[in-house]
Amino acid sequence: MKLETFLHHLHFDTEKLAPPDWQVDWEDAPLPYKLYSGLPEIPLTGNVPLTLKKRIEKEESGIEEIGQFLWYVYGLTHYAQSAFIDSADETAAVSYAQLFRRFVPSGGALYPNELYVYLKLEEIPEGIYHYDVAHHRLLLLREGNYDSYLSRCLGKSSDLSDCFCIVFVSTVFWRNFFKYNNFAYRLQGLDAGVVIGQALEVSDRMGFSSKVCYQFLDRSVNHLLGLSDQEESVYAVIPMSIHPSIRNVENMNIEEYVFANELCQEVPLLKHETYNRSKRVIEFPLIKEMNEASMLETTQSFVKIESDDRVHYSVGSEIIMLPFTEPFSYDLASVCRERHSPDIDFLIGKVSQTQLSKLFEETFPYYYQNDLNGTHGKSESRVSLFGCVYNVEGIPNGAYFYDQKAHGLFRISKGDYREFLQYGLTMPNVNLFQVPLCLHIVGDKDHFQEIFGYRGYRIQQMEAGILLQRLLLNSCALGMGGHPLLGFDVNQCDELYGLDSIEKTSLIQIPVGPYRPRAWLKGILNS
Repeated sequence: MKLETFLHHLHFDTEKLAPPDWQVDWEDAPLPYKLYSGLPEIPLTGNVPLTLKKRIEKEESGIEEIGQFLWYVYGLTHYAQSAFIDSADETAAVSYAQLFRRFVPSGGALYPNELYVYLKLEEIPEGIYHYDVAHHRLLLLREGNYDSYLSRCLGKSSDLSDCFCIVFVSTVFWRNFFKYNNFAYRLQGLDAGVVIGQALEVSDRMGFSSKVCYQFLDRSVNHLLGLSDQEESVYAVIPMSIHPSIRNVENMNIEEYVFANELCQEVPLLKHETYNRSKRVIEFPLIKEMNEASMLETTQSFVKIESDDRVHYSVGSEIIMLPFTEPFSYDLASVCRERHSPDIDFLIGKVSQTQLSKLFEETFPYYYQNDLNGTHGKSESRVSLFGCVYNVEGIPNGAYFYDQKAHGLFRISKGDYREFLQYGLTMPNVNLFQVPLCLHIVGDKDHFQEIFGYRGYRIQQMEAGILLQRLLLNSCALGMGGHPLLGFDVNQCDELYGLDSIEKTSLIQIPVGPYRPRAWLKGILNS
């Protein structure tokens, strides 16, 4: 299959991505985390703060705060057990599902990402560590100072001497391929995005500045971490600093290009023993090919999006201005504990215009420092928000586009679209008749390919994931729940919003609304 066809199927013909006889071997499922053996370990405290409110910039940071940061971003945070009745018969057997959960959502709760950190702290040896989620500890992979090496991996665009920590978000391909086959590739970018989004929120609350780097020499970074490109690859690099922002390197000599194969020669190959539980790993050639096609081999390939490269658009003829509200702050730790993805738990209820306004106002515009824009400032989002509303105070039922600059809703069409959206679900595990807001994150139909090549697809998915996490956290803070869905008819939604005419497409669907408490046993995993 050609890669262009593969990307098309990922969004518009998902049934063509897996063989018709595809069966999930749950007995041979991989672990939802990576295990190393025989490495020096640094235990992290389980005594994490129960509140995470905005702090001022920190004067210093230590291993205790790193442990708190990693736990809130991607640690095992709670254990949950849910009961399911196999039929409508009251005498039918009850089955149970037990899962270790984290504060971020993940497709099928499979958590295909791993976190690695490059730390420069006084209490521990300087070097590259793996965050061992299962034991909440750090494992030393490679000791030493790698500022120069990583600076060149990132195209010398950031001053890493100011950074006490650099976070690497990787994707383990098999971890969700075993269930979703090739559709896993779409999930992997979104899952990485919500992890990045959570990292940005937590670092901001802890008083750290951060920058997301999407462009780096993949082979060099993977080589430094000891990863096999055929099994796992880094998707994003996030430097963090105690200073107000990550300093950009000015006046760098753009003629001094760096090549990945040359950089890899500077550090020896790492070979560590790992365990994932699966006895039989099926090949995934398309995902490997896509990962290979997305790699950057030289810093000469790095590009920037200038302001005039951005597409601005508006749809609809009538705009409903939303009321501006007082800024609200919430305790991130409390919201993380409360947030989950309702499915059958949604309850139809009135949503006030103030709630809707606050949700959009706090989610947009979101600015974060990254390496994609030509300016040194924080860039606006490259994805936007559309949605269908029902039973919202002061807003007629219909399909809308949210204009963040005007803070208003452009009406595309009137009507109650709950039935229309319900029948568009490929797996109807959510009752959309009970949902007042059905939102869609929308992006460019070419997935930035003209600018970034095949790497543009995963960049777009990650940016959608960042926005998704902000939306879910704000929904929870406002007393509502959100459930990310990829099992929906993209063509149908694009037609509803008229997206083909502006070369856009729906990336993910998020029902949002009130919900009843879920019937489950749940325990928090921290001291």
